[in-house]
Amino acid sequence: MPHLAELNIARLRHPKGDPRVAEFFAALDKVNATAERMPGFAWRLKDEGGNATDNAFNADPLVIANLSVWETPAALERYVFQTVHTAFYRQRALWFEPMAGPHMVFWWVEPGSRPTFAEGAERIGSLAVKGLSEHALCWADLKSAELWRTQRYA
Repeated sequence: MPHLAELNIARLRHPKGDPRVAEFFAALDKVNATAERMPGFAWRLKDEGGNATDNAFNADPLVIANLSVWETPAALERYVFQTVHTAFYRQRALWFEPMAGPHMVFWWVEPGSRPTFAEGAERIGSLAVKGLSEHALCWADLKSAELWRTQRYA
């Protein structure tokens, strides 16, 4: 059964090290450790510090990204909407600018796959230009995404 890869990107309001984003960066280890303990978690891209914020996603130093793989959409949803991640997700406007285009994309991968930022960038670009497809999905495409439907604006 294929696994679900997810990429989400965000543009920081202030550079890493600025006190106005310190709470976000201070929570990363805890939030990432929670993900790794979740049933259904398969893999996430990490840098030497244990997260992905030092891996450049593009030429803009304020853009950070997260790339992970989950056994099912439901496993990803439980993590996003039913863990410590939820509180930080709801505060995202404090730390991140609104995105003009898509900021998240999903796609199916074989178990054991390790997608790259380049692959995710291509897929989020496809989503922006061509719209939804089997190549580039969003929450609404995932038929089992019930938590997303009820929690996204909570």
